[in-house]
This record gives sequence, structure tokens and C-alpha cells, in this order.
Amino acid sequence: MQDGILIGEGVILDARPASFATRGLGALIDVAVTVVLLIAVSLAVTGTAARLTEQWTSSLSIAVLVVLLVGLPTAVETLTRGRSLGKLACGLRVVRDDGGPVTFRHALIRALVGFFEIWLSFGSVAVITSLANSRGKRLGDLLAGTYAVRVRGGRGWEQPLVMVPGLAAWAAAADIRRLPDGLALQVRQVLDRAPRLAPASRARLTDELAARVEGYVAPGPPPGTSAESFLHAVLHERRDRELVRGRADRERATAQAAALHRLPYAVPDPRD
Repeated sequence: MQDGILIGEGVILDARPASFATRGLGALIDVAVTVVLLIAVSLAVTGTAARLTEQWTSSLSIAVLVVLLVGLPTAVETLTRGRSLGKLACGLRVVRDDGGPVTFRHALIRALVGFFEIWLSFGSVAVITSLANSRGKRLGDLLAGTYAVRVRGGRGWEQPLVMVPGLAAWAAAADIRRLPDGLALQVRQVLDRAPRLAPASRARLTDELAARVEGYVAPGPPPGTSAESFLHAVLHERRDRELVRGRADRERATAQAAALHRLPYAVPDPRD
């Protein structure tokens, strides 16, 4: 469970860190693209250098290196939320440790450290650090609090969550506390595999999980509710509550943004 991505309410998404081979291939593509850009820009600078002094030529060369090796990766990862050309080709994305999208700060730290661990050390520092970390983090990831996950080719849930009609009213009024990290994922995985399990194993697993989940739900389900129906109802209700909370947060943020851009009180607003 430690490899999952933790999001709100302790729900862990089943997104595993990308393999070393996939990360390496994506890095090679990015390096190749950067080298091609360096060669193209160097040729252009060479044609211009003949008309510049030696001092200006050196300054221009340093500026080109900074832009291509630090500025460009930072801008690409910020604008694409962690997907460079190599990562896009390999189906990867860089995310924060909590599963959220990377920001300018994360991308800048990765690019700055990457200049030393990838370019100056010819990738040796990045390879050693990545092999020694359980999530395959290079040094830049350790400092930025990020890592690469595979976002293409993953299997989605086969079995949808179902709310038994007789449990809808109970679930809507129940107090469902935050579940421990990983428990929601365990329940979702078992429910997804339930039709393929042997009846005895299916009953045993759902009974064990229902006993663990029931301690976080008050009041308990109506008498006679099966363990599997109870688990479906709890996850279904938690998902709906998260969706409602998310919509409310977005609407509140939109309203606050609109208020911030309005003129002060008593000053006529042309938009009105």
C-alpha cells in the first residue's frame, strides 16, 4: 500500500511508480530532444558570434544553456502538469508525493538539480539514486517531493459501486469517518474482484473488511445487511460526498476569484 498515491479522505489511488526501464527511456528521449535543440541553437549562435565580442559570445552561450537545460524543462513540466515529451511518449507523469499535479516550484527544483545530476554527471547520479529508491526517485525528485507514475495502460475498475436501494436513506444519514490510509483501496479492490472469487473466500474477505469499516460508521447498517452490500454503500456514499464537496470548493473558489477582481465598494463597475 505504500506505493499508492494518497488523496483527500485517506483514499489511495492505485497508481504505481513507473519502472526504471520506462523512466530511463523517457529520460533518453528528453535528453535526445534537448541535444538536438542545443546543436541547432549552437549553429545559430555560431553564425551570430562572428559579429560579437568574446565577452558577449560567452554570455550568449551561458544564456542558451540556462534556457535549454533549466528554463525549458521547467516551463514544459509546469504547463503540462508533469509531462515532458519523453514522458508523454512513455505514458508517464511526474506527480507530487501526495498525488497532486506538480507546480512551478517542483518543476524548477527538478530542473536545477537535473542540470547537475543528469548533465554534469552524465546521468550517473540520477541512475544510482533512482535504483536506490523504492519509488525510483532521482535526487531532484527527493528534493522536490515528486516521483514518476505510469498513467497509460492501467486497468480501471471492472465492477461499479452499487447502492442497494434499501440502504440509500441509511447511508445518507450515517456519519462516515475518515478511513485509515489504504483501507478504502483494499475494500475497492476486493469488491472489484469479488465476482471472480470463490464463494468462501468472497464471504471471508468481505466479512473481515466490513468488520474493520464498521468501526468508522455510525450508526451501523440495518440488521440483515450483507457485508458486501454494506461495503458498496459506504464507498458509494463517500464518493458522492467527495464529489459534492469538490463542486462546492470549486464554486467557492470561483466566487472568491470574481470578488477579488471587482472594484471596491461604492465604486461603479463598468461590467454592471
